[in-house]
Amino acid sequence: MNQQSKEEFIVMISDYMEKGFLDNIIDMFKYDESLYYLIPIFIADERLRVRIGAIALVESLQEIGFKKIRETADAIVPLLKNPNSYVRGDSAYCLGVIGDKGHIVYLKELFSDLQSDIIESAKDAVIEINNRLGLTD
Repeated sequence: MNQQSKEEFIVMISDYMEKGFLDNIIDMFKYDESLYYLIPIFIADERLRVRIGAIALVESLQEIGFKKIRETADAIVPLLKNPNSYVRGDSAYCLGVIGDKGHIVYLKELFSDLQSDIIESAKDAVIEINNRLGLTD
């Protein structure tokens, strides 16, 4: 797929996400795990419905045991430094859902964020990872 086709594909899928076709998108991910790279794009989208859909997608992929979940979490980590607070908060939440022990260090960097809701999201994500993995911190 050339760059223009890839960009058109991203626009098409994010538009589908905005229209609420989450079940169809989940099915796409089930059959083509290489699409995990789209999730950070959805999380950083300016449209609220796309971001909400991205969070629901992450939750669904975790539930079905998506094989590329580690790669998905790794791809979300850079968004923790995004200038937009909603992107940082949503990324922290998603890492809480799918992240592992190795992602905690990145989440802890948000403990000094200027926005208290981001700090709370990051702390909640660390607690969620620890609880899911049976860890104590």
